[in-house]
Amino acid sequence: MTDESSELDYLIAGYQRFREIGWEPERDRWAALREGQQPRIMVIACSDSRVDPAQIFDVNPGEIFVVRNVAALVPPFETTPGHHGVSAALEFAVQVLKVAEIVVMGHGKCGGCRAALTDELRHEPPGSGGFIANWIDMLGDAREPIVEELGVTGPAAERAMELAAVKVSLANLRTFPCVSTKEAKGNLVLRGAYFAISDGVLHLLDENTGAFSPV
Repeated sequence: MTDESSELDYLIAGYQRFREIGWEPERDRWAALREGQQPRIMVIACSDSRVDPAQIFDVNPGEIFVVRNVAALVPPFETTPGHHGVSAALEFAVQVLKVAEIVVMGHGKCGGCRAALTDELRHEPPGSGGFIANWIDMLGDAREPIVEELGVTGPAAERAMELAAVKVSLANLRTFPCVSTKEAKGNLVLRGAYFAISDGVLHLLDENTGAFSPV
């Protein structure tokens, strides 16, 4: 790919394959989705291009409601002025779509978690790393014990931060009244997951023990 339009050409070629393979043979499914969606699961995942939830879970359009951002983070409930994109999506999924489960899925080799671990972007201005630094600052409390035990670099420290980030997001989810109320009533289930890019294995969190185990 060398010319300026090559990236878009690449996407258009993919779209044309989708029309031939994904759209035409599945017209009934698309017709059913035309008037709305009824996903039963919300997945909160990282924006990393290597960890597409639809591909990992092999689901069809309309089956999962997905939010992706740096490090798959959920901010705590707050009502301060601002643009609360994750909170708005969460509110829509829980209150309007009435999903039955929310899965927070972290992953291996997460650049956001690595940046949180090293704290390398803290003094950068917005537009040069400051937005990322402010976002991953949500992992500040989780970072301290990891750094004390494992340092700021290396596979063990990085994985510890990636797993800790999932737990931070789950804790923050429970600060939302609409989430905590429905979970207490048994109308909503929260789950933590971790996808290891190195071997393609999915791990699930047991909140009783704090351990992630492969499935």
